[in-house]
Amino acid sequence: RSQDKDAIANVELLTRLVKHLNENLPASSMDVTDDERARLKAYNLLSSKKVLFACNVAEADLADPSKNPHVANVAALIWEHVPGLNWSGFYRMVDSELVLGPFQGKAACIRIAIGKGVCGAAAATLETQRIEDVHAFPGHIACDSLSASEIVVPVRDARGELIAVLDVDSTEPAAFDQVDAAGLEVILTRIFSAAG
Repeated sequence: RSQDKDAIANVELLTRLVKHLNENLPASSMDVTDDERARLKAYNLLSSKKVLFACNVAEADLADPSKNPHVANVAALIWEHVPGLNWSGFYRMVDSELVLGPFQGKAACIRIAIGKGVCGAAAATLETQRIEDVHAFPGHIACDSLSASEIVVPVRDARGELIAVLDVDSTEPAAFDQVDAAGLEVILTRIFSAAG
């Protein structure tokens, strides 16, 4: 019965993965065979990219990125583990505008109006903005002239209200793909969806 064998193999693999994550090791560093990698890919846990996992998040203060203790670490982990970045951080929604929050990288714009630049576009549309060439984006706000591509993901609380955006910039053109977008969206949903 091949289904039973598959189920047993999946349970054993996921048990190893949980143990690995509980040791504070990134999933991408776990030694897996090609077959195991294919099994994990079905769960959207591993890809050819570095993947971050946000687990065991406390529910207190999640809705406010200025109080959420995980926000600064998410920005730092992305900065640390994704090559070619020159900025990673959050802008919080404060009084109907985006205000600089925890980040890694060069000094940045302090306030961004909704609808202005890539961050403002993500806030206005509530859709992830994946820009392959920021210099071709109308109204791009250039905090760092070395930025070549950018991805901005809206952050919503459990009620669906916009509370922040995650902004990640790279010095490489077309540095972000759909896998990056989906992975960042999952991370942010896990961190903030318990709020509200």
